[in-house]
Amino acid sequence: MIDTRLSLMEAISFRRTVNARYNGGIIKLAPHLMFERHGDLFVSALNLTKAWRSPEERRLGQFKLAGLEVTELLEEVFEPLPDFEAAAPREDDTLLLTV
Repeated sequence: MIDTRLSLMEAISFRRTVNARYNGGIIKLAPHLMFERHGDLFVSALNLTKAWRSPEERRLGQFKLAGLEVTELLEEVFEPLPDFEAAAPREDDTLLLTV
């Protein structure tokens, strides 16, 4: 069994992609940062399986770890989005880990 939190921390640290189960489906994510909001853990990640209209439209989504299950840590590495800022999304969030 894969520990989602530890797998995401490794993925962020080494810029590796992951396959994860979210809302009943499997998605491929490029996790950029992990943060805490009101006692819950979240990850900000690029959903690589989403059909973006253009590369400029791509942006990070926020996924609550309680609803996310990493099924596989992949060897594939990613580059952070060009406009990525290593900061918590909200002022009252606590940044835990970033690429």
